[in-house]
Amino acid sequence: MLIRGLPLLAGIAPFVGITLAYWLGVTNDVLPACIPYLDGCTSISATGRYMPGSLLFRAVMLPQSLLLAVVWYLSAHWLRVIAPSTKAAGAIMLSGFIGALCLVLYVTFLGTKGPFYEFMRRFGIYLYFLGTATAQLTLAIALLGHAKRCAEKSLKRSAVAMLWLCGLPFGLGILNLVLKAVLDDADPAENRIEWISALLMQGYFVVLYLAWRHTGVSVVVSTDRPTVR
Repeated sequence: MLIRGLPLLAGIAPFVGITLAYWLGVTNDVLPACIPYLDGCTSISATGRYMPGSLLFRAVMLPQSLLLAVVWYLSAHWLRVIAPSTKAAGAIMLSGFIGALCLVLYVTFLGTKGPFYEFMRRFGIYLYFLGTATAQLTLAIALLGHAKRCAEKSLKRSAVAMLWLCGLPFGLGILNLVLKAVLDDADPAENRIEWISALLMQGYFVVLYLAWRHTGVSVVVSTDRPTVR
């Protein structure tokens, strides 16, 4: 079912779009050539700051914000169905929506100049990561609790993988603060952490897709009004 594949699309599309945007930047000599996950020669934001890669970056990331909102909305309802006693669905939806909205803010002001625009850009990206990571962590914890209660081994494996994928970026964030305090030039390390953290967060949605597929997620449209003939 197409609906079931939305988390997979949310996980893969940004990775492909950012990679291609970076490749366009390299081939047009506006970005340095390296393996950013290992070398940290540039940031993710840089891939969306220069033409022509910026066009592709926006073309992927703006629809991604809407896709994320839909995925979090459906994830909250999915959790309510498989675990009716859960109280986490509202927090998942709220955090996810904040992250999705702030992604729009970040992409809108990316590449602009001036103190106000820089503030809006940083405000957007920080809240995007925070909102998305909070929604991911909340869903993973709730899913793990449900899987343990119901002895669902497959769901438990998915929940544990999701916990690792959303927990590691928090640890990398702490490492980034330490490196900034001890290194004279922490930019390459910060860039590496940014790329790796983004990849982990995208991988989370791939695992979420597997959990949806295991539980047979589907969407049904119904009405309480009689059919008019």
